[in-house]
Amino acid sequence: MITSLAYFGATSPSYKEWETFGPQVLGAELVEPGPDGAVRLRFDEVAHRMAIHPGEKDGVAYVGWATTGQTGARRIADSVSAYGLPVEQASEPEAALRKVMGFYWFIDPAGIRHELAWGQMRPRTTFLPGRAMSGFRTGEQGLGHVVFAVPDLDKSDKFYREVLGFQLSDTVIDGPIHAYFYHVNGRHHSLAIARSPNEHAAFLHLMLEANSLEDVGTALDLCEDRNVPVTRTLGCHTNDRMTSFYLHSPSGFRIEYGWGGLDVDDLWVPRYYDRTSTWGHRHQHKELSPFLVLDPQAPSN
Repeated sequence: MITSLAYFGATSPSYKEWETFGPQVLGAELVEPGPDGAVRLRFDEVAHRMAIHPGEKDGVAYVGWATTGQTGARRIADSVSAYGLPVEQASEPEAALRKVMGFYWFIDPAGIRHELAWGQMRPRTTFLPGRAMSGFRTGEQGLGHVVFAVPDLDKSDKFYREVLGFQLSDTVIDGPIHAYFYHVNGRHHSLAIARSPNEHAAFLHLMLEANSLEDVGTALDLCEDRNVPVTRTLGCHTNDRMTSFYLHSPSGFRIEYGWGGLDVDDLWVPRYYDRTSTWGHRHQHKELSPFLVLDPQAPSN
């Protein structure tokens, strides 16, 4: 089974900007780059959880999910194969690039590349945030959450629940927004999908959860000091109770930077909400266009 969001990879012509943006704004630790020059960022005891690869265009390269070992990953891979999608197993060199023992990968019905990984490496060195902060809420809950817009919401919902085993946390329908939120551990959601206005899949945002509200406030000040666009003001979501704001990353996608997310358990009953936030989260500047999923084949190094 899938246990958490393990890692995230993107391609970008602006990848070098992450060498300062990652540590100085987000608070991640900059670690050794990939063989292709990819900027790798560490958020906890795991070797790295984010990699921004050089590329001609901004795009999502892959989303990595932690699983219950190779046996668990193989079961999900078999389920994907039975659904009718081709599944590949990574070679040892490919797995070494992700700092995992191994992974299977496939392209889902919306065109998004997923990797089912096991055995994330934990170096002996201690995580050192790139700036003064208390760190990130990760551990068994993984990196955070990802949100995609998909062209066929019902088809993707069925695939994520029935094939990959995600559990529905709740549904939000607010004007043109129709979204499903899913959990695989105590985090309220590790994945969410929304109905796309067209036939293209798009990446909406990556959420990082800090260990304190003060860390969030400091990040907000840093964005203002460094002219990093804040696309939504500080606010609180209705469903996961996250206090957060949204910022525009150097590679075109948004990051939700928050604190205080709600936990769920095995007795959780899915809920329904008719608005996304209880307060705040107001649009600021001109709302940016969704970030298209451009390169699902992913860089090999």
